[in-house]
Amino acid sequence: MALKPVARASSLRERAAVAIRAGIITGEIEEGKIYSAPALAQTLNVSATPVREAMLDLVNEGLVQTVRNKGFRVIPLTERDLDEIFEIRVYLEVPAVAELAGRAHLLGDETFAHLQSFIEDLEASAEAEDVASLIEGDRRFHRELLVLAGNGRLAELVDRMRSYTRRYGYRQLDKATLLRVAADHWRILDALATGDKDLTREVMQDHLAANRGILAGGRSPSAPLA
Repeated sequence: MALKPVARASSLRERAAVAIRAGIITGEIEEGKIYSAPALAQTLNVSATPVREAMLDLVNEGLVQTVRNKGFRVIPLTERDLDEIFEIRVYLEVPAVAELAGRAHLLGDETFAHLQSFIEDLEASAEAEDVASLIEGDRRFHRELLVLAGNGRLAELVDRMRSYTRRYGYRQLDKATLLRVAADHWRILDALATGDKDLTREVMQDHLAANRGILAGGRSPSAPLA
């Protein structure tokens, strides 16, 4: 593996979790393979304790599972799992952001500039082909929309849903696709700025459907759930 060593600053537990998540996203930590905390700690240049703690955090997020007396492994994710996760996101995110559009006139220029900065960071990550940073930036953008919508618990719930898909499919994306993923967020912001709830709802649905298609390797999503 070629995971980057963890810098000795802030919380080593948190930094270890960030590094391990990035390894899962890029495929350096492979789905189904068992990893011990001491082995990961050696790669990350930290002690085993913060790595064990970080892995337990990832267990709670649903990214990995413990293997008794051996270590941890990334939980496999099926197409059915993805369909269910994206259906939940459509149910939760789309109406919340559509309602936010109805209050767009109250957000102010500073808030829109803040949201623009997220998208600019996304485009920079796509340009650099930094998939882990792109996914994290995408998470922050969507979370910020839900926070602005006034529902912190909803933001937390969607964060958990998103964490399940971070390990799936993105590492195969080419630069052109990464740039399209980043640029698509401008459509959301533009729709939001119009104050048109119906338009914003349509754009959000298209955006989530496009992301699901990307995770399916460019294919159409599986059949709708019954």
